[in-house]
Amino acid sequence: MNDISVEDLIKKDTFFLLAGPCVVESEEMVMQIAEKVKSITAKLGIPYVFKASYRKANRSKVDSYTGIGDEEALAILGKVKATHQLPIVTDIHTESEAVNAARHADILQIPAFLCRQTDLLVAAGKTNKIVNIKKGQFLSPQAMQFAIDKVASTGNKNILVTERGTTFGYQDLVVDMRGIPEMQKFNVPVVLDVTHSLQQPNQASGVTGGLPKLIETIAKAGIAAGTDGIFIETHPDPSKAKSDGANMLPLDQLERLLDKLLRIKKAIS
Repeated sequence: MNDISVEDLIKKDTFFLLAGPCVVESEEMVMQIAEKVKSITAKLGIPYVFKASYRKANRSKVDSYTGIGDEEALAILGKVKATHQLPIVTDIHTESEAVNAARHADILQIPAFLCRQTDLLVAAGKTNKIVNIKKGQFLSPQAMQFAIDKVASTGNKNILVTERGTTFGYQDLVVDMRGIPEMQKFNVPVVLDVTHSLQQPNQASGVTGGLPKLIETIAKAGIAAGTDGIFIETHPDPSKAKSDGANMLPLDQLERLLDKLLRIKKAIS
């Protein structure tokens, strides 16, 4: 499929969805999720981008799962794109990864902890792919203007910004819905990362916790606040997920949630 632009994601009376597993675990699992979510979003008329990280660089412990290998995982993402005709979003962590990931991905995602890394943002911008910058848990919404400017300095105007919660004490996050309209003032679409906003990081066990029971609450509030897109990590069995299972949405609950969100969106449009 051809490269997409930000304009391709924006549709009247709906929101766009970035969804998939936290990380590529296997081709079978990835293809299963992509097929299921594509079927749901096609029925509901929601623009859909398949999400999976090909590698997880930010882990609590040295022995935490990071992936099956970069080239193998990227090839699987390429197969999802070709088989299901879906755009792909995946994370990059260094400047050297930008061009390699752009061979398969339509959206290069900048992790929240890296959103101030100038060289990384510029390298992503130079690929001319859509760049999705996650707002650092330590930043105000207003400070995201400078991250946006770094990507835009390359001439690339295809930029998204994502709210994913703000650090609240040592082991919790809160979502300030005021940040959605604040960041929309920068003339870029804003995404709400529902599942990562419900993380409980820095646990003594070295494994991040979460509050998945609040996924519907945060997602509804985000749509009501006017977010342009929703980001959700989903898995057939979160208890067996190799990364971030504690805050994922079970795949069989996704359609019901999206239907509720769509009705809210249409009510406020």
